[in-house]
Amino acid sequence: MTATALPASLAEIRDEFLELPQDERLQLLLEFSNELPPIPAAYEGHPELQERVVECQSPVFIVVDVGDDDIVSMHATAPREAPTTRGFASILAQGLTGLTADEVLAVPDDYPQSIGLTRAVSPLRISGMTGMLIRAKRQVAAKRHAA
Repeated sequence: MTATALPASLAEIRDEFLELPQDERLQLLLEFSNELPPIPAAYEGHPELQERVVECQSPVFIVVDVGDDDIVSMHATAPREAPTTRGFASILAQGLTGLTADEVLAVPDDYPQSIGLTRAVSPLRISGMTGMLIRAKRQVAAKRHAA
C-alpha cells in the first residue's frame, strides 16, 4: 500500500495506531469503539435498509450514502458487547465519511492489515474489518452508478 493512495483521514488513524507500542494499540481500538457515531434516525429500526457484514461474528450492519455532491457517509451498528468489532466499524465510519466516492473506491483493500493490529487481534477480526471495507466500497460503487 502506498501512502499517497490513502486519504488523509485513514492515514491519520493508521499513524495513530502505529505510533503506539504494540501493547497499547488494543486500548486505542477500544476508544474508537466508544466513538462509533450513531446511525441516522432514517435507518434506526430498519435493518432491511442496512447490509449485514457476515464476515463478522457479531451482528454488524453497515449502510453507505453517497450525496449529490459525491460525498460519502458510512454508518454502522455493532453491539457494545463486541468492542473490537465496534472499534473497527468506528474506524471505517470516521475514516470514510466525508471522502468522495472516488477516494473511497481507491482505499486499498488491505487497509485493515496496515493499522498494526494483526498481532493484537485474531485474523478473523481483521477479516471482519476487511469485509466491512469491501462492502462499503461495493455500496459506494452501486449507489454512484444508480444516481
